[in-house]
Amino acid sequence: MKTRLPALARGRLAIPLAATLVMLPALAVRGAAQSSQEPVVLGEFIVTATRTPVRSSALGSSVDLISGDDLARQQVSSLQEALGGAAGMPLFASGATGAAASLFMRGANSDQTLFLVDGMRMNDPNTDYSVFLGGAAASPSDTIEIARGPQSTLYGGEAIGGVVAMRTLKGEGAPSAQLGVEGGSFGTVQSSVNTQGTGNGWAYNAFIESGRTENQRPNNDFSGTTYAVRLDRQLSPQITVGATARGFFGTYGSPGDRFTNDPDNREREQNQLATLFTEYTVSPLWSGHITLGGQDRRFVSVNPTPGEPTETTVVLNRRGEFDWQNTIVLSDSNRLTAGLTAERDQTRNNGFGDIHHQENSLAFFAEDEWTPATDVFLTAGLRSEDHDTFGRTTTGRLTAAWLPVSDRIKFRASYGTGFRSPSFLDLYGQSSYYVGNPDLQPERARGWDAGVDYYLAQHHGTLSATWFDTRTHDLIVYDFSVFPGTTVNVDQARSRGLELSAKAQWVGAWESRVTYTYLEADNLTEHTRLLRRPRHSVSADVWRNLGRGFSVGAGVQFVAQRQDVDALTFATVDAPDYTVVRAYAAWAVNDRVTVKVHVENLLDEHYEEVNGYPALGARVFAGIVVRF
Repeated sequence: MKTRLPALARGRLAIPLAATLVMLPALAVRGAAQSSQEPVVLGEFIVTATRTPVRSSALGSSVDLISGDDLARQQVSSLQEALGGAAGMPLFASGATGAAASLFMRGANSDQTLFLVDGMRMNDPNTDYSVFLGGAAASPSDTIEIARGPQSTLYGGEAIGGVVAMRTLKGEGAPSAQLGVEGGSFGTVQSSVNTQGTGNGWAYNAFIESGRTENQRPNNDFSGTTYAVRLDRQLSPQITVGATARGFFGTYGSPGDRFTNDPDNREREQNQLATLFTEYTVSPLWSGHITLGGQDRRFVSVNPTPGEPTETTVVLNRRGEFDWQNTIVLSDSNRLTAGLTAERDQTRNNGFGDIHHQENSLAFFAEDEWTPATDVFLTAGLRSEDHDTFGRTTTGRLTAAWLPVSDRIKFRASYGTGFRSPSFLDLYGQSSYYVGNPDLQPERARGWDAGVDYYLAQHHGTLSATWFDTRTHDLIVYDFSVFPGTTVNVDQARSRGLELSAKAQWVGAWESRVTYTYLEADNLTEHTRLLRRPRHSVSADVWRNLGRGFSVGAGVQFVAQRQDVDALTFATVDAPDYTVVRAYAAWAVNDRVTVKVHVENLLDEHYEEVNGYPALGARVFAGIVVRF
């Protein structure tokens, strides 16, 4: 008989364990002699926070950067796992591998968090990314940037909680390729190819991963393919043109909750985005970027019922986007970024409401970056956006950063406003029991944060602390007190809390990170806690290079004090806490071949991220990576 720790005891172990993981490299640093050959690492640059590359130490926003190298070292290939460890970003899947997943950045839900792919928005009120998030893979050549807090000033709607930006890097170096194959528990098999290089003014980067798994429940198999391509051409020293394409194809057996166990329901998703872009330099003081992009998404849910016609729900989303951005250097301490974004979105949905509508929007934005003193960095931005469904909305954002001890300590603060547009279902849906409300206004938010970053010597890591507070009003809710039911702007919400994070590296030996988030997320109108927002969440990972090509690592995730809806009774319940541990190891046989193994849910924790949908138990995977 298996002996398992009570949930509370496991929770109490999680925080000390996470703290131990992040302190190990620091202890190693104290005992190690610094090599004169050790490379100097420059501060990382972030694009998403300002639309221009800025050193992270000069930003007043709370940001994160997740690199493909980080994910490869941790043996993480899924987008869902890649994002799950970031501070202030609990992510929950409604089932096993391939199931739809929801992201709750600083208490905002996925509908209120903007996802960008290669500079183009992936979601709007009618186009969600939950299936993509649950099943898509991340490329070794991707970077993922996270900018927290209301970001509508630069990116428009759905950016109340913040922005997640996934970008395929420009190919570099001599032509090379990497082939990976992995297999393991639940009949899991997957393979991937990544190739990149430069030559004759061209640069290319291409990735594809495909695989399948049976998962643990009947009718719960998943198969998916993700691809990403980027092509760049240098036409002249002043002009670069290029193209990107990214897509996901997935098929998922969806049995529903454990009380339903539907033996037949299947879901299919095709989600593809492509862009054409040009980067130009008019003069040393004026540069710009033009992007023309499109998205095509098709989601199909097939639910046969014995003795009745098969219920098939089809959602089609199409988007066209034009974005023009210019950056002008006004002086040595001041530069202005301004431009416009035009979009056309079209949605067809034969489900509840039988929607077939399109929406056009046009936005103008401007942001000024000012450095009044050597170690003081200020930004101020404004955006005016016009939608043909609900009219015009204006948003703004201010940030400040001060480094009193250059390159060691930074104090920062930001304030911004954001909005989320009403969906076509909210506005125009119709049925026997429901009618939309064409007079709805967007959900609106204002939020601020303040924090401090401490940079370890020789760029060996960063310690960060941030307090945040976001208020959202005019929340769109369903009113069934009238007949037929409708939607109204009624509720108000508040999310506030503390984010702590630590990253540490010792070149060639240790790398680690730990994050902790304390979150209070409440519906102020109903005086209830917002669902699925944990009050406490911890994520940690530590990696050690043992030498001779061997390396090992371990991670832990702890989630506590959240509420959910009981899948059987539909009552609000306290969801159990859970602690999940993983471990991984690798052996670089030589410069070309690496053998890997990782164990997920090492302690075989029985838990549910969403009530009624069991997460997978302990599982083991092994693979090989070959470089050419």
